[in-house]
Amino acid sequence: MRLNTIKPAAGAKREHLRVGRGASAGQGKTCGRGVKGQRARKGGYHKTGFEGGQMPLQRRLPKTGFRSAMKASRAELTLSDLMRMTDPVVTLQGLIDANRVPEQTKIVKIVLSGKLSKAYTIKGPAVTATKGAKSAIEAAGGRFEV
Repeated sequence: MRLNTIKPAAGAKREHLRVGRGASAGQGKTCGRGVKGQRARKGGYHKTGFEGGQMPLQRRLPKTGFRSAMKASRAELTLSDLMRMTDPVVTLQGLIDANRVPEQTKIVKIVLSGKLSKAYTIKGPAVTATKGAKSAIEAAGGRFEV
């Protein structure tokens, strides 16, 4: 078999139907639109999801869940992730540059998960910590500067 010999199966491709070209063309007069009614007319059709007046599916199904708009601008950082930082001074921009938090992050919260053996200085109001994480950072010799 060669690529230049491949063809679609017999009957798979239909010839384009030219409507409105008279009775001899096979689709004259009403052009396959039937007689009268909304679908026969120019520009007349229902909106997407319309089910003939029946309550549409998207309104019959219950609404579930919640997606917070603030989620994109907030991030959590574990102590294990903090240990991977090479710079002893931790700022929001430093975390973004080191790919520890997403680029669109505005506020970072450090949570107590993992162990901390290096001393880090946390700078700026955008980087906060939970009570447990704060005590772990201070126990390792680190401090917070606003």
